[in-house]
Amino acid sequence: MAILVLWASPNKDGLTAAAKDRIVAGIAGAGGEAKVLHLNGMRVDRCLACGNGWGRCKAEGRCVLPDDFGQIYDELRAADGIVWVTPVYWHDLAESLKSLLDRLRRCETAHNHGLRGKECLLVACAGGSGRGAVSCLSRLEETLGHMDMTAVDRLPVIQFNRGYMLPALESAGKAFASRIRERTQNV
Repeated sequence: MAILVLWASPNKDGLTAAAKDRIVAGIAGAGGEAKVLHLNGMRVDRCLACGNGWGRCKAEGRCVLPDDFGQIYDELRAADGIVWVTPVYWHDLAESLKSLLDRLRRCETAHNHGLRGKECLLVACAGGSGRGAVSCLSRLEETLGHMDMTAVDRLPVIQFNRGYMLPALESAGKAFASRIRERTQNV
């Protein structure tokens, strides 16, 4: 059982990193294997909408851009479950995650469907007032839904709740790993 934890934040020591660490600890605590990808340490260019809006993504299910997208896509398809962890910027996802999802959606919905049925855990980490965390999670879930992925939980982490949410994320990681293990053993 492999769970991919994909996180996006330029701050390796901030709230988003702490949330990712607690999720990973929970997955490990349940005997699961977490593979962590840090989007900000990778190169994922924005979609060029080539080929009159639909390039090889529609025809072949792959992108022509020579960056890390293909590797990430392979990791997503190979994973038994996926955890998405993002900071919240102006009520929305991190830009690096939006770039990935834009390209992923084109390959998935037009051709491949390799992520259909994948279960996901969604985490949005907001500084300041935290008002944008819930709308960020909603946008992420809607985008993943276009690719027929399923959010099993949505966890907003804000400055007010960080004291009790960070430990709760470890419990969420354990519960998610147990759910994925059960699902993969019954297949």
